[in-house]
Amino acid sequence: MNVQPLIDFANNSIYPLQGLIAVYGLFCVILVFRRIRSKQFRSRLAADEFVNSVKTDLQQGNFERVAELCDSPPYWSKAVPQLVLVALSLVERDPATLRRMLADKFDRDVLADLEYRMSWVNTVIKSAPMLGLLGTVLGMISAFGKLAVTQKAGNDPALLANDISFALVTTAVGLMIAIPLVLLSALIHVRLGRLQDGVQFYLGEILDEFDLARKKRKSRSA
Repeated sequence: MNVQPLIDFANNSIYPLQGLIAVYGLFCVILVFRRIRSKQFRSRLAADEFVNSVKTDLQQGNFERVAELCDSPPYWSKAVPQLVLVALSLVERDPATLRRMLADKFDRDVLADLEYRMSWVNTVIKSAPMLGLLGTVLGMISAFGKLAVTQKAGNDPALLANDISFALVTTAVGLMIAIPLVLLSALIHVRLGRLQDGVQFYLGEILDEFDLARKKRKSRSA
C-alpha cells in the first residue's frame, strides 16, 4: 500500500493548522488585554478621583449617591466600582465576611475568566512547536521515502535537499508562533498583577471608609 500521498497531504496540512492556531492565540491575547483594560481605571488620576468621590459621599452617609456613581456609564465595566455596588447590597454583613465575599467575587467574575483565556494561550504556546515538529517528522518520512526511490532509479539524492529544508521550516514556524506569545503572556501577567494590586488598594481604601459610614448610620438609627 502506497502511503506517500497520505503523508504528503498530512504534511501540507501542517501549515494551515499552524496559521489557525496562531490566529486563535493572538485572538485570545487581544481579548485578555481588552478585558484587563476594561476592568482598570484609565489612569491613577481617574482612580483617585473616583475613590475621593466615593469617600466624600460615604462620609456624608449618602449611600444612594455612591450607588448611582458606581452604576454610571464610565464605571459600568470597572472592577472596583462594581465591587463597591456589591458591598452596598451586602451592607449588613460584618466587615471580615464582606471583604471575603468581595475577594471571592473578584476571583470568580474577573480572574477566572482571564485565567480561562490564558489557558488557551498557553495551549497554543505548547502546541505550535509540537505541531511544527510533527510537520518536520512527516516531511522527513516523506523525504526518506523518496530517497529510496531515487536510489533505485539512480538519481541524485541531493535533489531531496529542498524537500528536507521544506520539512524543517514547520518547526521554525512553530517557534515563531510560540516565542512572541510567550512574551505577550509575560506582559499579560504583569498587567494582571497590576490589576489585582490596584483593586486591592483602592477597594481597601473605600471599604475602610465604608465601615466607618456603616457605624455612623447604625449609631444614628439607634
